[in-house]
Amino acid sequence: MMIEKLESLITSIVKKLGFDTPNMRVIKSNRPDLCDYQCDDVFKLAKTYHKNPMEIGTSITDELLKIDDFDAYFKKVEFVKPGFINMTLSDTFINNNIKDIMHDEKLGIKKTNLVETYVMDYGGPNVAKPLHVGHMRTAIVGESIKRIIKYKGHKVISDIHLGDYGLQIGQVIYGIKEEGKSLSDIDINFLDYIYPKMSAICKEDADIKEKCATITKELQDGNEEYQALWKKILEVSCEDMRKIYDYLDVHFDYWYGESDAYPYLEETKNILDSHHLLQESEGALVVDVSHDDDKKELPPLLFQKSNGAYLYASTDLATIVERVKDFNPDHILYVVDNRQSLHFEQVFRTCDKADIIAYNKLEYLGYGTVNGEDGKPYKTRSGEAPKLQNLFDQAKEILLDKKEMSSNITTSDIDKIVNSILKFADLQNNRERDYIFDISKFSEVIGKTGPYILYTYLRIRKIIDNLSSINFDNLSNNIYNEYDRDLRLKILDLPQAFESAFNSRMPSFIAEYLYDLCVLTNAFYQNNHINNEEDLVKKNDWVNILNITSIIIKEMLSLLVIDTPKAM
Repeated sequence: MMIEKLESLITSIVKKLGFDTPNMRVIKSNRPDLCDYQCDDVFKLAKTYHKNPMEIGTSITDELLKIDDFDAYFKKVEFVKPGFINMTLSDTFINNNIKDIMHDEKLGIKKTNLVETYVMDYGGPNVAKPLHVGHMRTAIVGESIKRIIKYKGHKVISDIHLGDYGLQIGQVIYGIKEEGKSLSDIDINFLDYIYPKMSAICKEDADIKEKCATITKELQDGNEEYQALWKKILEVSCEDMRKIYDYLDVHFDYWYGESDAYPYLEETKNILDSHHLLQESEGALVVDVSHDDDKKELPPLLFQKSNGAYLYASTDLATIVERVKDFNPDHILYVVDNRQSLHFEQVFRTCDKADIIAYNKLEYLGYGTVNGEDGKPYKTRSGEAPKLQNLFDQAKEILLDKKEMSSNITTSDIDKIVNSILKFADLQNNRERDYIFDISKFSEVIGKTGPYILYTYLRIRKIIDNLSSINFDNLSNNIYNEYDRDLRLKILDLPQAFESAFNSRMPSFIAEYLYDLCVLTNAFYQNNHINNEEDLVKKNDWVNILNITSIIIKEMLSLLVIDTPKAM
């Protein structure tokens, strides 16, 4: 990575001057009119060695100016009071690093030296009802994080972890029996009708809710009639879910659910008991998860109700026991709604106290809600969260109404563009925050949208594909104007943007990078007339820059779960 080369150079000079430091940090300048990169660790050295930062900074700068191959690194280096070393890179250094990226299958992104196993849980839909817009974020964000971690070189095991054994199943079974339906009557349309109906009834009628809870308990205890109905519900639901997830290009290694954790509940209970963690409270079994240094009171984890029934916390713990036994993971990641933070804090602390897995190996990756223009969770006019299939159809309709779309575009390409609309709209945001979903705005080919990124990519490829006699393995050390230089510097920012996304589990760093790259690419294209350029060296250089840019766009889009169309 280019920044590492600069850091290594400055660190070697600092050590030569007699300072013992592990590494001098170099950062991108937020004042590109002054310099490309900066080092402000002079202040840390001054504090450690009780010296004047201006004296240290001047000494480092003087040594940099004296290195034999100065021009191979810099165009200009200067010390700026009170403690900044400003660096403007030479054309040679910029181009040498671009050549490294051009010849690296990972585009300059450093692959891990220590491969670790990550288990990712980023599905979690309840069965017995169609997926709605609320399920979109966990699927898209989770799939993107999975791809980023794999791109770094780690092993990732993904599990949808269905909600397939909770109260909603008891409610649906109750509804099936009340309406006199048989196995053959259960399809996705019936489930879409009976699920909300029973959910509403149970909110109003405590007696029926209790009967549904009893059915759920009997199902979990092995009631054969309920088991048969449950398997049919599961089959119908999963078939519908797979179609939606396939459309989104979201995939799981395992389609496990709460039900798969049940064989591990007794073992989990024994583990908790052996660590003296289970306490009786009003007939129920709970785990005290509080710490002495907690700033606010944390309620205990409810492991087993007084009637013997298990809850989400119980099955989540049992699932972790199962995952540790099956996969021996270094990390377990949960991509879930922000509102579940308390639940997972209780589960993680219990795991740590019971020595099931260390707390620092468990990661809660919360995300905000998808909101309408009123700032409230996105709803249809009827007040319900729209089904994902309806959202796809709506985006497709808006897209086809646009005049700038090609009239002979294929169905496959339309689907790719629809995916880009939904996914880039989501992933450009910090996942922890809510965001406003405006489908018309996100469908535009201008602005910070998926179609804009795709349009830029296709525009580049059209230029390249229409040219002949280009040497794609040859780049001179020339840079011809400010638009050219800005684009090349942005290409070199890729490894840092990726590392930020990987370390923070935030795909938004890649989305932001892609948008900035495309803005600079369009400025480059508009101000450099490549097709009419008569200087063959210049033309070859520019096409090479566009080619590596197109490769980066395509590769990074795939990490955002977006595929490129052939036309739009």
